[in-house]
Amino acid sequence: MCKAFSCIIGKDKKILWKWKVDSHDELWKDSNYKDETLDKSKMTFARIEIYPDNNDWIQPDKFSIHIDEKIKPTWFDKEYEKICFDAFEKWKAKLDRILIHNKVMNPFKEIEPPKKIGIRQIKLLKEWASVWDSVWASVRASVRDSVRDSVRDSVWDSVGDSVGDSVWASVGDSVGDSVWASVWDSVGDSVRASVWDSVWAYIGSFFRIPRKDWKHTEKIKYTGYPFKPLIRLWEMGLVPSFDGTIWRLHGGKNAKILFEITKKELNKE
Repeated sequence: MCKAFSCIIGKDKKILWKWKVDSHDELWKDSNYKDETLDKSKMTFARIEIYPDNNDWIQPDKFSIHIDEKIKPTWFDKEYEKICFDAFEKWKAKLDRILIHNKVMNPFKEIEPPKKIGIRQIKLLKEWASVWDSVWASVRASVRDSVRDSVRDSVWDSVGDSVGDSVWASVGDSVGDSVWASVWDSVGDSVRASVWDSVWAYIGSFFRIPRKDWKHTEKIKYTGYPFKPLIRLWEMGLVPSFDGTIWRLHGGKNAKILFEITKKELNKE
């Protein structure tokens, strides 16, 4: 699979890349270059990819250039690299208008929760419960569906699967699995959907998407990111869960239950 930034560069120093296109073959079809030889001295163009060494587009380290060919053309030198990197910087400027490069935080390992759950936290929990209900009530969707569908339509189609897979690996695999396992140890499997919806809401916060383009959120009144209450709780080291009757707030290294309240009681708060 081609990486998010792919281009082809000719021996004549012409470069071809397109926003939303990561296929070398598609780029090559729009060129006049012939692809007829494996002789590195006769190659007329090279397929190039640039991506972070750690494959993490949220918190990338060093960006490196890679020649996606069996052999390296003899003419490809530092001058050609610079041309490719100049094109990459233009592409990345567009990507940076979509991705939010915040540090990925595990609320149970990196954030100390409040010593006491007070009015502020309960208010945010009530807001999150309302948001959660609103998404389900819209089309029997979930927060996961909202984030997945919104990001896919607004981002995946623009930058390809490699960036999307990277974000999921950074947030979903590294943090989401840990958060779910911790809550599961605390209260069991009955809260699976609500906890993963919390994780997905956190994943969605790494993308800049116009409010109108967030799917299944028509009934949510917030401007900007529709799942803000969850993000505010997460940043306090708190993750909510719901088993159909009781809402809970978990925090600390063992995802300890710090607060619980029935849905009926929460609606009265």
